[in-house]
Amino acid sequence: MKTDFLSIANHSREWLKSVLENAIIVKKKQKNGELYQPLKGKNLAMIFQKPSARTRISFEIGMWQLGGHAIYLAPADIQMGKREPTKDIARLLSRYNDAIMARLFEHNELLELAEYALIPVINGLTDLSHPCQIMADIMTIKEHIGRMTDFKLVFVGDGNNVANSWIELAGKFPFHFVLACPPGYEPDKTILETAKAARVGTVEIEYDPVKAVKDADVIYTDVWASMGQEAEQEKRERDFKDYQVNKQLMSYARPNYKFMHCLPAHRGLEVTGEIIESEHSIVFDEAENRLHAQKAILVELIK
Repeated sequence: MKTDFLSIANHSREWLKSVLENAIIVKKKQKNGELYQPLKGKNLAMIFQKPSARTRISFEIGMWQLGGHAIYLAPADIQMGKREPTKDIARLLSRYNDAIMARLFEHNELLELAEYALIPVINGLTDLSHPCQIMADIMTIKEHIGRMTDFKLVFVGDGNNVANSWIELAGKFPFHFVLACPPGYEPDKTILETAKAARVGTVEIEYDPVKAVKDADVIYTDVWASMGQEAEQEKRERDFKDYQVNKQLMSYARPNYKFMHCLPAHRGLEVTGEIIESEHSIVFDEAENRLHAQKAILVELIK
């Protein structure tokens, strides 16, 4: 029976830990120059409704390093639900490939794709969640603070897909997650309630960013207006003006805090250049680990 990777919530803590441990091993193999090609002869179809530098590069290079091949399918190549039904695309790609990675707008479309695909489907991002990013993030935190539990992470900004996936992880791993956001920008209600009900990690919503970041080990932010929200840019800039990650706000975090951002970053908006270029910033280690975490996911799913 195939296994998909559609969200953090769909998998056990043990499964997630196993994949992360393998990601660390896979990274060491690459750094040591060791040839590791368990997916030789395998193919990955990559569907992109939303463009992304990191997602395309990391999955395409990752499949090549694992001995396989990835094919990029741009919006003009596959118009799921428009030129051709999603369920037909799912079954068609299943005949040619060994897995599908999809970076979409609607999460329900991803679920339909997975329902009809005969091969594993990986969530490369939807408007609801971004699980591959969070796997890279927690791997990076393990590298820098030495553990994947018992830390305080404050996400300053919109309760978006990245925040949702962080909340899902807090339902699996014991750590303290705080979302500092303006009223009206809270995360998905069902995801929040499910994580709180799990009673594993601590999840909080805090509207005062200064109070939120107090004693934080990790400060995380993302763009204020995600792809598809460009029309809201001016309003969001006004609503989030007090939520910029800057030197003044960071003075309330722990002295050795780490700064993370899933990129691309808009310097001068959600974060200042001073912070993203500081010794606290681990954003490019985080970006690199997309490659290694996703390679471990691919190896786990493609048997």
